[in-house]
Parts: sequence; structure tokens; C-alpha cells
Amino acid sequence: MQAIILAKTGDAGNLKIKKVDDPKPAKNEVLIRHSAIGVNFFDIAYRKGQYKVDSLPTILGSEGCGIIEAVGPGVTDFKVGDRVAYATGPIGSYAEKRVIHQHHLVVPPSTLSDIQVAGSLMKGLTAHALLHRVYIATRAKKILVHAAAGGVGHILCQWAKALGIEVIGTVSSDEKIIPARGFGCAHVINYKEKNFVEEVAKITNHGGVGLVYDSVGHDTLEKSLECLWPMGMCVSFGESSGKTEKLNLDHLVANSLYLTRPTMAMYKANRIELALSANEVFAALNQGIIKPQITVFNFKDFKKAHETIENRKNIGSIVLKF
Repeated sequence: MQAIILAKTGDAGNLKIKKVDDPKPAKNEVLIRHSAIGVNFFDIAYRKGQYKVDSLPTILGSEGCGIIEAVGPGVTDFKVGDRVAYATGPIGSYAEKRVIHQHHLVVPPSTLSDIQVAGSLMKGLTAHALLHRVYIATRAKKILVHAAAGGVGHILCQWAKALGIEVIGTVSSDEKIIPARGFGCAHVINYKEKNFVEEVAKITNHGGVGLVYDSVGHDTLEKSLECLWPMGMCVSFGESSGKTEKLNLDHLVANSLYLTRPTMAMYKANRIELALSANEVFAALNQGIIKPQITVFNFKDFKKAHETIENRKNIGSIVLKF
């Protein structure tokens, strides 16, 4: 099979397509032939060495959709020919085929295409965890979402608006302002051009917001805390601008603020929770609550896909197709 191999960390040029042996499923594993693969910022972070992989060379990617070609011993809930998807578990989706434990599999409805599933499952599960598990977002009433036009952000904003939450979004360029409004933001701020703390203060009449969802990290995290009302929560779930090396916890004291760093994989580690929340994501897609904007690249154009995300040119999700 063909696989995209990362031999050493660095830029997108370090990713190479190579032919490797087809993997064989072990106990409780299935072999999936991919039709579509989701590309996420975490893939870029692993590629650059911002997040550590267990060993090199390796195959990146955490999200895919396809058909089961073989099952290992102990697999009882799935069979050859089943259409499945996954967005949790170890990396390894950047390939024509992969093996993965049956624990991580979900069954998408026939009403959704493979492209829709691969472009929205991981981001949808993340949005589900952020809105319904990390904190009950409806209690906040007003929220700030950084990278509102990005992969997770554009789904998060749509879902939050459907819940009746007032959404303030930030984007990294003026070109993303109109799309972000279309994704449900009542207000949109280009944080590269304007001081978003001051803008949030104006919008809220200096009242602040109850929740901040921050996937940007280094460039925004400390300022995000300044946007919260007393006892508000900042949810740091990404670092697209780099790691926040040092954070003075005294910033939390004056207004008794909360700061959390959740991971979707931890919130969806339980099999029942994964299946239930995936079904809620699929239902939101079918009902039009979530309308993912997806840019599709051919598998061989993976470098363009990575560079698009890394340069913050993407609006919505990116998928590789075969």
C-alpha cells in the first residue's frame, strides 16, 4: 500500500509517499481501506516536533473513513464490508490502509458521504466535548471562540449558535470575517489587526464573556483570560501559534478564573461515550445544525494540505481523498 511517511520532524517536505507492506489486524483490530482522511492541526504539530511521536519514521493522521477489509480475532461487532470511521486512537491514518482497535470505530449513517464524515468527525467530537462535557456552554450565554473560521472553530460556532449562545469570534485575516459570520458569530474580530481584549470589552459593555475557547495558544492565551467575567472559564485546546511556555497563575486570582486544557481523546475514551457523542455529531450534520465547509485534496497533494493549514489559509476542514 501507499503511505505518507515522516522520517524526521520539520517542514512539509519531510513527508514522503512510500510503498509499505499492508498491515495485518491483530486481536480486536480491523483493517480499513480508507476512502477519505481528515487533516487536522495536530498533524502539523506532530510533523514539526511541537508534539512528540513515539518513534520515527512514522505515519501521521488520526481520522479516517473507509471499508473494513479484514478483522482480527475477537472482533464481534464489525465485519468485512462494513463502512466505519474513527477519530480517536493512535496516529496512522495517512495511508491507503490501516489497522485500528475496534474500540475506536463508529458507524456513520448512509446519509453522509465519506468526505463529510472525514471532514467533521474529529472536529465535531471536539466541539461536542467543549460545548457539552468540559463545561455546559449554555450556562455561559456569551462565549469567545478563537480561530472561528478554522476546522474546529467553524463547527463549534455553528453548534453554539444553535444552542442559543451569543458567539464572538476571532480570525487571523479580514478574508475570514464574512465566513465566520456565516458560521454563527454575532461579532467577528481580526485579532491580527485589532486588540481583541478591547473589542470584547466594547461588545460586552465591559461585562466580558463566560467562556473562551482558545486553540491559538501563545499569541492569545493570557489575553483570553482578560476577556472573562468573574469565575469565567478559559478552555485551552490547541496551540496553533506555538506553546505558552510560562503562564502566571496570578492572572486567575483577581476574578477567580478557571483554566483547563482538555483533550477530546480523554473525554471520548469511554466506548459508550464515544458512540453516543458520535451519533449526536452525525445527527447535527443530518439536521443541518452543523454544515462543515470542506476543502478536498487528492492523497498525493498532502503537502499542499499541510501548508494550507500551517499558513492559516484554510476556512473550515481539509480532507485527503483517494
